Amino acid sequence: MTDTRALPEFGYRYIPGPFQYSGGVAALSTHHIERIRFLSPIALEQGFSRIERYLKSLGLPLTAFCACELRSPAPFTDEGFRQFNRAYAGTLERWGIMKGDANPVARSNVCPSVDPPKVPSFHAFSIVVPSSQKETNFVIAGSGEAQEGAGPYASRTVRYRDTSAQALREKAVFVLSQMEKRMAAVSAGWADTTAAQVYTLHDLHPFLEGEIVTRGAARHGLTWHFASPPVIDLEYEMDCRRVPVERVLVD
Repeated sequence: MTDTRALPEFGYRYIPGPFQYSGGVAALSTHHIERIRFLSPIALEQGFSRIERYLKSLGLPLTAFCACELRSPAPFTDEGFRQFNRAYAGTLERWGIMKGDANPVARSNVCPSVDPPKVPSFHAFSIVVPSSQKETNFVIAGSGEAQEGAGPYASRTVRYRDTSAQALREKAVFVLSQMEKRMAAVSAGWADTTAAQVYTLHDLHPFLEGEIVTRGAARHGLTWHFASPPVIDLEYEMDCRRVPVERVLVD
């Protein structure tokens, strides 16, 4: 089981991951998680400013920001993704959230095939709010079909550049196992989720029942975004969460 690191001053604990994101976050007993979705994608810089104003309006510190869901114009090369991640992490450093390469914020970042944003943008974000609620709240970061670690994605990707039906099933099973591993780190499983999302341009139906539904991963339905993972030649991504409060910002 993956260990978590507690940040009592932030109100949550997180699953350590690569510098660009954590594997997931779970609220401590003093807080609960709220998810806020923008009605339309908002460019990254503007989005951070809007989130800052939103937190200020609630009397919350910037360190309440614990997870986000991004949308990008198209999949990145390995180097392009690295450069984007460094720029994104710069704001987290300025906000006092990220120190060195220890990044507690969970994240997904995918690329819509139809009507993509012109620049990397926010789709949604999650925050921790002081609360007496005792039940577990969590957001599990998006995972594609690549092992975490160093080196090019080509060497870490399940059935690299293979989009046959069997390969897609294997990719899906790997991603589902990643979700389960991360949830186990916060003492949770599919029965605890309130939502699950999948991101792919490929047909889910050959393995939807046998691999996704039977595991309980679609117990509240499954939100399918017609989008690619953020790196060229990745084909399948998922994330999931247990969040008691969800809002939409319409202004």
